Amino acid sequence: MIMRRENTTCCIAGGGPAGMMLGFLLARAGVAVIVLEKHADFLRDFRGDTIHPSTMQVMHELGLLDEFLRLPHVREDDLVARFGAEDITVADFSHLPVKAPFIAFMPQWDFLDFLADHGRAYPTFRLLMQTKATELIEENGRVAGLNAEGPDGALEIRADLVVAADGRRSDVRAAAGFAVTELGAPMDVLWFRLSRRPDEPAQAFGQVAAGRFFIRLNRGDYWQCAFIIPKGSLERLQAAGLDAFKAGLLTLAPELADRTGELSSWDDIKLLSVAVDRLERWWRPGLLCIGDAAHAMSPIGGVGINLAIQDAVATANLLAKPLREKTLTDADLAAVQTRREWPAKVTQGAQIAIQNRVITPLLAADEPVAPPWPLRLLQRFPLLRRLPARMVGMGVRPEHVGPELRERQRIDASQSVR
Repeated sequence: MIMRRENTTCCIAGGGPAGMMLGFLLARAGVAVIVLEKHADFLRDFRGDTIHPSTMQVMHELGLLDEFLRLPHVREDDLVARFGAEDITVADFSHLPVKAPFIAFMPQWDFLDFLADHGRAYPTFRLLMQTKATELIEENGRVAGLNAEGPDGALEIRADLVVAADGRRSDVRAAAGFAVTELGAPMDVLWFRLSRRPDEPAQAFGQVAAGRFFIRLNRGDYWQCAFIIPKGSLERLQAAGLDAFKAGLLTLAPELADRTGELSSWDDIKLLSVAVDRLERWWRPGLLCIGDAAHAMSPIGGVGINLAIQDAVATANLLAKPLREKTLTDADLAAVQTRREWPAKVTQGAQIAIQNRVITPLLAADEPVAPPWPLRLLQRFPLLRRLPARMVGMGVRPEHVGPELRERQRIDASQSVR
């Protein structure tokens, strides 16, 4: 079998938020980079939609925010949870000290296409679609590249650095033999869509009732729906039948009664298995894990994308110069983990606390549920809503575009990208 061979400075496995942002930023800094994406496009419903204020601040620092916000999106200045007929405002983003103090709900395929288009404007950027990493190349005790399968067959890519950004089920981190610490999650998510009428409220919100938790995200002409279920309970729900599931859904959202017929079979409903885990060590010589490959997050707060992008910005800030100058050391890789491990651990700790103290009791309840006392405090003292807004919208230790990435821009900021 004839294997094609490529050489680059950095090869990134995974074209999600972390991989695409890192590839774009490194190319902007003059680093030769190849990003591998195993799918033919980015059109997949199971990807999250939340673009946080911290991410939009990065876009602002790159001079791209105005163009970015011309993409279809729904602006949310706050987050609301509904308990029965009572609405509780959980977070108020309007006071955050950033250029765009709100969350933008944007289909992730638009976000990734945006990054890909801007990456392609740089001669050092390559995105290989339908190309999946299959095994690592190891020489003299370090990772020297990877083998992949693409539409034209086998491919060998030699690189100074391989970055695993291929998600919580990362094939690359498994091939590298990294030990994963499982932190646990009490729930899974059923993911489906229902049509949305133009006269319905635009705001996304969560609806809570006895043993049920339902979230709706506005995607224009349809609702992207997330139905939270106890971990491992899908088979029991399926055994009870689809009609029983729809009936449970309507106890939360009776206004959707005229649309549940759009769920014609269980094939219309996808299971997202929730996992919270992290690596004790994110790197080996020649290899670095970031995003979900380093620390899988709970969907609570939708912060997984935020953490992944922050990882990418920090990685580019720390590694662009040594990669470009061919001086990369193990200490540089360790510096990325040192920079980003603490924010990941703090965020996961907060998610675990919410899982244990809020989500688990809600899913176990068999009678009407009142808002937990911390949410009552938020309702009584609106100023407190800024705290969860800061945690969700900015995260712990938000990253900024460093001077290396600002100064190495190869294309005039005013030039449009097709």
